Amino acid sequence: MKVVFFNGSPRKEGNTYHCLNTVMDELKSAGIECDYVWIGMEKLQGCTACYKCVENNDQRCVIKGDKMNDYIQKMLNADGIIIGSPTYFSDLTVATKALIERVGYATGRLLKNKVGAAVVAVRRAGANHVFSSINYFFLIKEMIVVGSTYWNMGIGRVPGEVLDDKEGIQTFKNLGKNFAHVLKKLNA
Repeated sequence: MKVVFFNGSPRKEGNTYHCLNTVMDELKSAGIECDYVWIGMEKLQGCTACYKCVENNDQRCVIKGDKMNDYIQKMLNADGIIIGSPTYFSDLTVATKALIERVGYATGRLLKNKVGAAVVAVRRAGANHVFSSINYFFLIKEMIVVGSTYWNMGIGRVPGEVLDDKEGIQTFKNLGKNFAHVLKKLNA
């Protein structure tokens, strides 16, 4: 079993990184392979709604100049997908939004029944919108969305401060355990 993690934060080792790693540690301890991808500083263009990916039916985006097709392939090859984003003005980062838009069109129904979860870092407020936006992607792709003991968000401003959010860290640990449980049940 394999889970691919996407970190949409422009801070390479910011709070989103720490949140994702907390989940990843639980999955690794359950024997699940993890692939971590940092997209936060990449120049990922949003979808242009040209529908060429749909017309071509080849699970590839026709927009050139970035690694989006590699990311699409990683999602198609994984059993689970976890997308993390910090909260910027109550919204996703541009890289996270571009990932969701372009993968959404290019994959058709091929993500159906894969397992997904959102991971959100926030300074104070606005995380519910980010959490919802990522989960809407999973839901419209007919994926199985895994939850935890609270919404999957951690609070912290400066990089690493989220590690002081005891409830948030426990939520991410529980998310990792729940995610592993669902994957194992589906692959039994």
